[in-house]
Amino acid sequence: MVGWAIAVHGGAGVDPGLPVERQEEARRVLERCLRVGAAGLRAGLPAVDVVEMVVRELETDPVFNSGRGSALTRKGTVEMEASIMDGHGRRCGAVSGLTTVKNPVSLARLVMDRSPHSYLAFDGAEEFAREQGVEVVDNSYFITEENMSMLKRAKEANSIMYDYRVPAPGVDSASDGLEGAKVENGPLMNGLRISVYAPETVGCVVVDSNGWCAAATSTGGLMNKMSGRIGDSPLIGSGTYACGDCAVSCTGEGEAIIRSTLARDVAALVEYKGLSLQEAVDYAIKERLDEGMAGLIAVSRNGEVAYGFNTIGMFRGCATEDGFMEVSIW
Repeated sequence: MVGWAIAVHGGAGVDPGLPVERQEEARRVLERCLRVGAAGLRAGLPAVDVVEMVVRELETDPVFNSGRGSALTRKGTVEMEASIMDGHGRRCGAVSGLTTVKNPVSLARLVMDRSPHSYLAFDGAEEFAREQGVEVVDNSYFITEENMSMLKRAKEANSIMYDYRVPAPGVDSASDGLEGAKVENGPLMNGLRISVYAPETVGCVVVDSNGWCAAATSTGGLMNKMSGRIGDSPLIGSGTYACGDCAVSCTGEGEAIIRSTLARDVAALVEYKGLSLQEAVDYAIKERLDEGMAGLIAVSRNGEVAYGFNTIGMFRGCATEDGFMEVSIW
């Protein structure tokens, strides 16, 4: 028996000028989700049940970019994706291109448990959801007025908003105006200019009292993204990974995370090189992202918790069986 541990994230990349009230709102959501997860672990739920339960909670709250409150495509619609992995047997399930499924992470769980496949997308995933009787809603349920406004600004700035709540470089965030702005500086995503910060993807990693690890990640992706774009969150080994040694959930520049297979790299460093969990996280963030911006959370089978990010901040928190709990941003 080991001491259980849980970690959550609400995305890497935080505006340094983020209003205090929004910071506190994010902290409250993360703390509530940690308490939900901790209660499940105290009740003896396995790790995979807890990560699903916690990510469902995050998907239902519009504070972060998953489920309700997801970023919008350039067409003004929501296309969501999620994945889940049970390190006990390395089972996994993933979904992309969801437009009506209220909780994408639970459909990913059903792909893992009730289908012969690991990954379903777009029409096939939606059809499977209806076969399984999961709750579906109109696409408008996921769309918030704030995100409609941000999409308008992104279009006027001619930019993918890489954190859709942060103005593009050179734009005065206090002016409430991206209107007419052009993204002249800043990093590139596959040769295209983007603004600086990462989207507020959500994720959870857990090790239960049996030492079994699990991870889950969910997102709406990038604001003003092309329809059909798939990021790292549903890709096992990139945005999500769990095995007998640890569990990892990533957030940030999806294209960079995909290229580096970031989540699996952390696990491989632990498994093959014998690094401690925090050493593995630090190495992966420093050496594997090239110029990409990202962050991740991880737990080990021994009850360790580790974080890492190369952005200004990452919404994150953890709780352990000994009663420790913290929520941090910077």
